[in-house]
Amino acid sequence: MKKAVVLLSGGIDSSTTLAVAKAQGYELYALSFDYNQRHRIELESARKIAKALEVKKHLVIRFDLREIGGSALTSETEVSKSEPQSRQSQIPITYVPARNTIFLSFALSWAETLEAGDIFIGANAVDYSGYPDCRPEYLRAFEEMANLATKVSVEGKIKFRINAPLLYMTKAEIIRKGTELGLDYSLTWSCYDPQPDGKPCLQCDSCRFREKGFKEAGVKDPLASQS
Repeated sequence: MKKAVVLLSGGIDSSTTLAVAKAQGYELYALSFDYNQRHRIELESARKIAKALEVKKHLVIRFDLREIGGSALTSETEVSKSEPQSRQSQIPITYVPARNTIFLSFALSWAETLEAGDIFIGANAVDYSGYPDCRPEYLRAFEEMANLATKVSVEGKIKFRINAPLLYMTKAEIIRKGTELGLDYSLTWSCYDPQPDGKPCLQCDSCRFREKGFKEAGVKDPLASQS
């Protein structure tokens, strides 16, 4: 069976991406990160999703990006609760410097060790907050770098592919796809700013995109009654 390393945060996009990879027949190796993020609660969702989709192995890498800061997700800076910014506006304060590059580098390392040619990421260039490391040109550049920088690719054994199956889908389309694949969205987490009682804030960009996606998909958010 062909192997794939899948970046899994526990959110809608990464969980749906894992479901897509499973449907395509891959043996799944899920990779999550505890980087001392504000919303570490997402890791519990990642564990639940990995178990539900029967991944071969779920690896959680731990490091502390609060030592670097530069983001509302890795500092005490408040998460913006205004309307989501458009892709043409200023990059929001929830952008974590070089996060996808860091995550994909770990994924590449594990993929090389596993001799897995496919890496999946839930990047999206439609309903998202405007992060530069979610753009298709970035993903193409990383793929090119991956095939220049690894022993197995230089030796001609593997040609790495960065798969972003949700890249051009709206949040509603993503939710419909996951629902079609039987994904249980009650296991997912979206909020950037969890409240003291463990509930989502319902006001941050990620919460708003989630609400918009379920509404446009015509699907009830299974977490809505818990908020």
